[in-house]
Amino acid sequence: MKFIKLFFLFEIVLIVNVSAASKIGIRNNYKPVIDTIIKLDTAKDKKLLKIKQSAGNKNVKTAKTDTSKRKTKDGLDSELKFSDDDSTITDNVHKILYLYGKARVKYQDVEMDADYIRVDQKNNLIFASGSIDPVTHRYIGRPITKQGKDKPVESDSLLFNYKTKKGKVYNPASEQDGNFISGGQVKKLNDDEAAYRNVLFSTCDKPFPETDFGIVITKGIGEKNRIISGPAYLEIEGVPLPLAIPFGFFPKPDHKTSGIILPTFGEDSQLGFYIKNLGYYLALNDYVDFTTQGTYYSKGSYDLNETIHYLNRYEYSGNLSLSYGSHNYGLEGDPAAKDFNITWSHTKNPNASPGSTFSASVNAGTSTYYQNNAASVGYNLNALTQNNLSSSISYSKQWIGTPFNLNVALSHSQDLTAKTITLDLPTVSFNMSTLSPFDSKDRVGEQKWYQKITVGYSLQAENNINAVPENELFKGNTLFKRMQNGLQHQIPIGFNQTILKYFQFSASANYTEQWYLQSIKEYYDRNNLINPTSPVIDTVSGFKRAGEYTLSTGISTKVYFRADFKNSKLIAIREVMTPSLSFSYHPDFSDPSFGYYKTIVSNAVIPYPVTVANYSIFQNGVYGGPSAGREAGLNLSIDNTIEAKVRPKATDTSQTPRKIKLIDGLTLAASYNFAADSFKLSQIAFSGHTAIFHEKVNISFSGSLNPYVTNVRDSIGGGTIHKYVQMVDRYSFQNGMFPTLTSFSISMSGSLNPATFQPHTTGPPVGALVANQTTQQAQRLALINSDPAAYVDFKIPWNISFNYNFSYANQLTSTSIANTLMLSGDINLTPKWKVQYTTNYDIRAKQLGSATSFSIYRDLHCWDLSMQWLPFGYYKSYNVTLRVRSTILQDLKLSKKSDYTSSPYYNTQ
Repeated sequence: MKFIKLFFLFEIVLIVNVSAASKIGIRNNYKPVIDTIIKLDTAKDKKLLKIKQSAGNKNVKTAKTDTSKRKTKDGLDSELKFSDDDSTITDNVHKILYLYGKARVKYQDVEMDADYIRVDQKNNLIFASGSIDPVTHRYIGRPITKQGKDKPVESDSLLFNYKTKKGKVYNPASEQDGNFISGGQVKKLNDDEAAYRNVLFSTCDKPFPETDFGIVITKGIGEKNRIISGPAYLEIEGVPLPLAIPFGFFPKPDHKTSGIILPTFGEDSQLGFYIKNLGYYLALNDYVDFTTQGTYYSKGSYDLNETIHYLNRYEYSGNLSLSYGSHNYGLEGDPAAKDFNITWSHTKNPNASPGSTFSASVNAGTSTYYQNNAASVGYNLNALTQNNLSSSISYSKQWIGTPFNLNVALSHSQDLTAKTITLDLPTVSFNMSTLSPFDSKDRVGEQKWYQKITVGYSLQAENNINAVPENELFKGNTLFKRMQNGLQHQIPIGFNQTILKYFQFSASANYTEQWYLQSIKEYYDRNNLINPTSPVIDTVSGFKRAGEYTLSTGISTKVYFRADFKNSKLIAIREVMTPSLSFSYHPDFSDPSFGYYKTIVSNAVIPYPVTVANYSIFQNGVYGGPSAGREAGLNLSIDNTIEAKVRPKATDTSQTPRKIKLIDGLTLAASYNFAADSFKLSQIAFSGHTAIFHEKVNISFSGSLNPYVTNVRDSIGGGTIHKYVQMVDRYSFQNGMFPTLTSFSISMSGSLNPATFQPHTTGPPVGALVANQTTQQAQRLALINSDPAAYVDFKIPWNISFNYNFSYANQLTSTSIANTLMLSGDINLTPKWKVQYTTNYDIRAKQLGSATSFSIYRDLHCWDLSMQWLPFGYYKSYNVTLRVRSTILQDLKLSKKSDYTSSPYYNTQ
């Protein structure tokens, strides 16, 4: 079975890659790693490789650069230009030039470089070869030839007629569209035809005989649109395999072609034998192509996938994938689990239409799709363990020369655990950037205080469905019954002014108004005997508006502290303190005069007493409603930044002191509401951030303190004792106690590798690399995005990424602590072996998480050997794959994996 599969793959390789065989080019970074045998044309040339310049020869003259003119058939002069770095020997009798040392010859559209070139002007022949290095005894200075728009070609030696453009090339090394040709001989017949003999055709960028994998074409003719081949056979690591074809006739179009995608075969422990990824590739045109694939299992399960790729260069690009699966993991006769998934990615070139953008990133489907279709994502652990799916389709428009811009977005959020879906259909935002209405564009001199007043405007509209069960989304009138919509206007007015040189004063007013087409009404149903204490909520149709405003003013400044040190590596420590004091006012919009809140009174039903409560008629609105309660609050925050300056090391040639940030953003914040009846002081919040190891490891912390006295009381109910918290309107420091710590969290994350401890170097922005990428780079990037495991960087010897989280919550009656560590990274055991790992560890529970995996990679140059192992957990499995590295032949692979099951009763021990 494997022999038949490999033979079919061999035929596909020949069909796909043979299209580049008639053109010979050389990779720009081609570097021979081993000397191959040079084939010189005459014994005389072998002697000439050792000839020194002879000034006494009567028929010989020397020159560094010369030009010889010849007449073409049409009567026009064509120049034969030549030069060298060593010497030129001219045989005037036979009209032969001998060029030594980085020689160059140019005639019409033909350019040639080599360490040795012989030009026979009488017969229009050019012979080129390298030379033997007298020190290393290696063959150097191989000929490099370029004709017209063809790519350069490197060879051991060649003989070329520069008038007829015919020639013979020995041991060529070339590249064309990701395919490489080396070894054997190539005879160029004319501009459109070439004859091949014992040529090795491969996707490996090593030249013969170092090529790991390839097809040997013993004899063949390559034309512009077709290749006629004689016997050809497969060769791996220089060993011929008994996989051959006697002859072949292959079309070689200069555009995409359609064809059948051959499947792979195997067995699944639950679904049975399978034929996987059998399909058809349809190249509709140069802009759109379709890929249809399917997998069938012997026990009746199947997968279907349709992928559409489209590209309009300099305009837009994207791909759309539709997948459907029917799987029966239960007993025979049980209904199959039917799942679907849709992904869409669209990118528009921002230069295509300045001022407007459109993008899409869609990933939606049934919540069990990835669980039941693990093979479709290559058993990718990140995809299998994700809890959410999200999508976004957005359009934005900026009117150039005006302060206005528009954003329209459709979004989707799906909770795979709760199996609920939230949709925004759509969200619209229209904004006007802040203006200074009292300022003039022609103003001369400083701004007056009233010219610093700014005004802005924003409009937001939303139409959404929130947390609808997945199985109810497309039933009946769900979309209309659960749909919520609203529109919100915001007008911010601001003013900033520096007073007394060191204080920054600000004042602002913000008006917000919401428009709704529906509101709610609550009441108690007297006929409800089952639960008479629960109110009934009805939706009332009709236009309703709600408006609210807030006023605030504040002042801030900066205070500097510095401590200097002598006779120490530490020069100084500086603290920058930024205190900020502000006052804000907000009316009580629950007052009946506004009409935004209603009062509901319950019925007197024994044994329940009468209850009175207020509710907002906009409490279910997408933007909510005006806030209840009057606020006249004083807000205080203190931000601190602490830096250190240290002396340079003795090895530092610049001798410039280094600045190190010790703590960045150490903040304390609290507020006091004068309008509150009690508990006027809010909880005290604190937070901070720092970074170590050249800012490669980030540490953040935050927490809150309760400033009031709290008592824990006991109550008895149902025969058990329950504890509850009683807060007293008295500050804890009045009782000589420190405020109670109610919450605290600290996180530390970073990535360490050898580059972490080296000076930071800047490179081109990522956006520039993406914008200027070649077609081949785009193909490789698409492969990496679809399968991140397909790319392993052996240039980084080791890397450790970690994320540590500790959280503490104190409810006074109980406390909760979470203490986890997540590790991932890789290490090069040798320059060709790499081990990757991913795990998380619950320090409190003292156990590893189920998402633990190990991967081993072996770099075989043109091949990749990888093994992935999930030792325990829900997706316990292993997978060993050997595949060709080339993106063109990514389906040419051998794989061995353990039986996989997604059953919830899978043994995790």
